[in-house]
Amino acid sequence: MTVNVKLFDSLADVAIDAGGELDRAQQPSLYNRLEWFERTANHCGMAGKPPLVARARRGDTAAWLFLCRTGKRHAEALASWYTLAFDIVRKGQDDGLVSAIARELKQLATITIAPIANPESVEQAFTAAGWKVVRTVATENWELRPPSEFETFWNARPGKLRSTVKRKGKKANLEINIHRAFDEQAWKDYQAIYAQSWKPNEGSWDFMREFAETEGEAGALRLGVAYKEGEPVAAQLWHVENGHATIHKLAYCEDAKSYSPGSILSEAMFRHVIEQDAPEIIDYGTGSERYKADWMDAPRPLYRLQLYNPRQPAAWLALLRHKFSGLVRRSPSD
Repeated sequence: MTVNVKLFDSLADVAIDAGGELDRAQQPSLYNRLEWFERTANHCGMAGKPPLVARARRGDTAAWLFLCRTGKRHAEALASWYTLAFDIVRKGQDDGLVSAIARELKQLATITIAPIANPESVEQAFTAAGWKVVRTVATENWELRPPSEFETFWNARPGKLRSTVKRKGKKANLEINIHRAFDEQAWKDYQAIYAQSWKPNEGSWDFMREFAETEGEAGALRLGVAYKEGEPVAAQLWHVENGHATIHKLAYCEDAKSYSPGSILSEAMFRHVIEQDAPEIIDYGTGSERYKADWMDAPRPLYRLQLYNPRQPAAWLALLRHKFSGLVRRSPSD
């Protein structure tokens, strides 16, 4: 059966072509859904970066690569700082579709894809289509496979952390509310905490609110807020769905740092999610912050793929630099 490949420069046209194949019901990963790409395009600085989506279909299987143009012959993943995992979006398993996409994108000179956890199928497909591929580590993602009982998890944490939470928890006497649906007041409190924290300005509050509202309606939001004498001092935003929990955001007020409200709230959030949701995996987003080691098992690398098309002159200079540095992965036919 032949492969049908099509390129789109409109996410609305992708939606029409896909029907419901890119909706929540058929895509278990948050980052593989059309609404995630739409929200990214609408709120995350994509002006001047029009979408370029390649879709390949054969029978009941399909694959999509969501890119945006950064120049006439250059593209990158349609992703933002909120995208914690990027990959080929699939319906069914057919690696031949990825190869067809690689061949169809021959008019491009370079493509950058990140952050991707399992880059092998993309590497193999583009290498087979004549592209040169450079893989580097972009960041890392800490993961935990929690036990079914919270106390088992908690007893495995470092003694210093457990002691801090117990000692300061008594002194702080925080009130903690964990919302499993969007709550307007909790959201305002979360924003107030963020503004008084060490965090930089939020990239897009519009993105985050839409995300929180949508996932709250779906039952996947876990928004925890801690209060000290009625004043919000710490907040965490988690996403829990299909056996996978992700800690997306956390913040605490700088003037409350002395009684460790972040750690106290974390203990409550882990307890709630492990006991109520029983996820198979909990992950701490991206980044190498040292405190994550206290709560997680181990990190895994997330990669950046630089794809170069040697048939396009616009790729030659960058490709030569990598050839001289010995970083280019060669295909078996080289």
